[in-house]
Amino acid sequence: MKTPFNLLTLGLALIVAGCSSTSHVIVGAPRSPRRPDQVKIYLTAPHHFEEIALLNSSSKNSWAVTDQGKTDTAMQRLKEEAAKLGANGVLLRDMGDREAATVSTGTVLGSSRHSNALAVGTGVGVPILDKTATGVAIFVVEE
Repeated sequence: MKTPFNLLTLGLALIVAGCSSTSHVIVGAPRSPRRPDQVKIYLTAPHHFEEIALLNSSSKNSWAVTDQGKTDTAMQRLKEEAAKLGANGVLLRDMGDREAATVSTGTVLGSSRHSNALAVGTGVGVPILDKTATGVAIFVVEE
């Protein structure tokens, strides 16, 4: 009975991977991990730095409700991912929105008189958005 267990394990691994809200692609030399509060966000490139990895994050699966809360979550996740790679900075590249889901509602009015029928419908869909952030994990060389 190893097959069902292996399939279950694989399925769970895929689900967990699909729920990931951060990712990275190594482009340089990672360093020893550090604390996220030691990672600084840069809007413009500092003078001397080394690239470590390309980063992507989002507010997916967070409890944040407001745009600011979702932005803060995406930024914190960038810092956490960078810290795991030993970066002391993140050079922010882009912030954006991604549709996570849509809440829809609709109504239909109907009338029937013998074999004739009439129906009128309306619907409204409201998108639920996640905030996304991309950047480069960097190690800033202090002079």
